[in-house]
Amino acid sequence: MLEIVAALGPVFLLVLAGVVLNLLRFPGDDFWPLAERFVYFLLFPALLIRTLGGANFNDVAVTPLALSVVVPLLLVTALMLLAGPLVHRRGAGFTSVYQGAIRFNTYVALSAAEQLFGEAGLALAAMTIAWMIPLINILCVGVFALKIKEDAFSWRSIGRNLAHNPLIVGCTVGLLLNISGIGLPGWLGPSLNLLGQPALPLGLLAVGVGLHLHLDRGVLRDLGLSALIKFMLMPLLVYGVGRLVGLQGMGLQIAVLFFAMPTASSAYILAKQMGGDAPLMAKVITGQTLLAMLTLPLTMALVSRL
Repeated sequence: MLEIVAALGPVFLLVLAGVVLNLLRFPGDDFWPLAERFVYFLLFPALLIRTLGGANFNDVAVTPLALSVVVPLLLVTALMLLAGPLVHRRGAGFTSVYQGAIRFNTYVALSAAEQLFGEAGLALAAMTIAWMIPLINILCVGVFALKIKEDAFSWRSIGRNLAHNPLIVGCTVGLLLNISGIGLPGWLGPSLNLLGQPALPLGLLAVGVGLHLHLDRGVLRDLGLSALIKFMLMPLLVYGVGRLVGLQGMGLQIAVLFFAMPTASSAYILAKQMGGDAPLMAKVITGQTLLAMLTLPLTMALVSRL
């Protein structure tokens, strides 16, 4: 337990450092939106290409890992849609609770994977991202279409958004380099390594800067429900499915790690774009990120002993 806390401590310390920088307004209000865009579109894809392009996946149980992350996402989506009025009476509020339940913060996930499992964990986490991001985006847009805008779901627009998603592009390029046997020849590997090194610390600082610290009693029920699904139901489901399909060791721990993550800050952007409850979404993101500082070490300590 102490080893896990020691490994995850620096991750959340950087998030808290971002909160402090935001309160101090340093280095300025215009800096962090540009920095986050820079990380998202350049540094992060470079990190993913370098990690996947040079990774060794010979011993990875690809199919069990894929099933362990895909099946729980589909199960929770079905359960929440069936229990719609119990989740939230308003469609906009439902979408915020739903995004809080199934999305994950990529910056925190990759940083935690690297801290806990080193380069091998980072590579496995990058591969997991390649499966989860497309499916989560399709599910979220579909739920918005059902609950708010019936014409919001379009395979063409979803395909276009996924094709332009820098994380998907980075994962695809990295995997193609790996599978083709090209790898990272010459100066490409060291260059991508240098370019990708600032991605995780800058990303974690940006997570802290983006938190909205003013939580009110009106959101406690929604925050509590999304956190219950995110931090209890989802890890239990992925662990159960993983054991059922034969996933074990680091692969199982990586799968659980992703489902024990706080929700993604990008959920707020989707809520604004598609008519969701953006203020509620911002508070769910903040509440889950703060709660994860307590729940994530406990979850990972438990799964490491099972």
